Amino acid sequence: MATQFSITDNRPWKRPYFTLWGGQAISQLGSRLVGFALIWYLTVQTGSASVLAGATLVTMLPELLLGPVIGTLIDRWNRRRIMLIGDTLVALVTVLLAVLFALGVVEIWHIYAILMVRALGGAFQGNATAASASLMVPREELGRIQGLNQMLQGILSVVAAPLGALLYETLPLQTILAIDVFSALFAIVPLLWIVIPQPERKAAVNGQKSTLWSELVDGVRYVRGFTGLLIILVMASLINFTLNPASSLLPLLIQGHFGKGALELGYMEAAFGFGIIAGGLLMSVWGGFKRKILTILLGLIGLGVAFALMGVFPASGYWMVLVAAVFAALMLPFVNGSLSAVMQSTVAPEMQGRVFTLVGTISMAMSPLGLAIAGPLSDALGIQTWYWIGGLVCVSMGVLGFAIPAVMNLEEDSARAGAALNGAPAEAALQD
Repeated sequence: MATQFSITDNRPWKRPYFTLWGGQAISQLGSRLVGFALIWYLTVQTGSASVLAGATLVTMLPELLLGPVIGTLIDRWNRRRIMLIGDTLVALVTVLLAVLFALGVVEIWHIYAILMVRALGGAFQGNATAASASLMVPREELGRIQGLNQMLQGILSVVAAPLGALLYETLPLQTILAIDVFSALFAIVPLLWIVIPQPERKAAVNGQKSTLWSELVDGVRYVRGFTGLLIILVMASLINFTLNPASSLLPLLIQGHFGKGALELGYMEAAFGFGIIAGGLLMSVWGGFKRKILTILLGLIGLGVAFALMGVFPASGYWMVLVAAVFAALMLPFVNGSLSAVMQSTVAPEMQGRVFTLVGTISMAMSPLGLAIAGPLSDALGIQTWYWIGGLVCVSMGVLGFAIPAVMNLEEDSARAGAALNGAPAEAALQD
């Protein structure tokens, strides 16, 4: 069983990790193309905010409903096999959807069902990959890898959105889906030979092996003891209540409010991508404040201001919205990258599957309600409504965080969480 290691241990890690990382990057590009094409297809075919909100909702349900179970299984099962099965499942259901499009019998519920299964496979694969990083990469390099991952997401947004718009205008959807299946092979094939380290398992207590339920409870206890993180996640759920619907309604903002088309939507996605790239580069060079919570909270405030501006610009202000989108995306690595670095460097490797999925579940808890409300309300009151509401909520949460001691002491609070799980005094853990 593997443990975290230091760069001074001189363990070879770059070739296996970046081979895996590169294959996943190519696969993600194919998935982004499919995601763009399907969302724009629903936009053109229905013009309904409720339909787009529903598409976002079904992609969230697997991790929202099964996240804690998925995380526990990731910590129990062989992570390489989980990644392999997850990637293969996504490819197979994508083939099925391509056949439906080719036969001309596809319906909205078909798309919803395939999106949900793809999200289920992605939840297993993505969380297993994230949990494995701390065992494949030296602890000193985890922050840089987080910056690299943030930059990758930005690059994918820059490339995938305009390319997706171009492919949508020139190719049938079944061909775009076939591209995604082909790109998935770049993620699947390396997993046939790359060794994915396994974390140490919890030792049996009084001769009794741990069960799925007991390990799930351990994960809940850990997150519950991580008070600062738990408060941030509650704040995040309130932010996601408004910002997730706003993001899912972006195609209608471009088409309905600004009167633009698929190409302009591609520009908007690319603007987000450039912002994430810039933010990732800045974080890679600067690294954020020494106290990562300052970077997180200031990033939240900046993100909220940008979304609020997107909610008030007039129909003639498309180019101003592009600038706001760049600034919003610039803030994302500050928030997500810093929080991920805190968790990867402080949470025990054998707990990371459970903790990461619990974090995802809690932070998304309010999103389905927001999506259920946002679609009909935006159809009635205007598509910009959720942008300025979401922006104000995000700014408020960022300001509130400065007034909460447990949030301001986030890094120190992580030590207390581990101590609480192991039954040790928190003060002793902090002294160690």
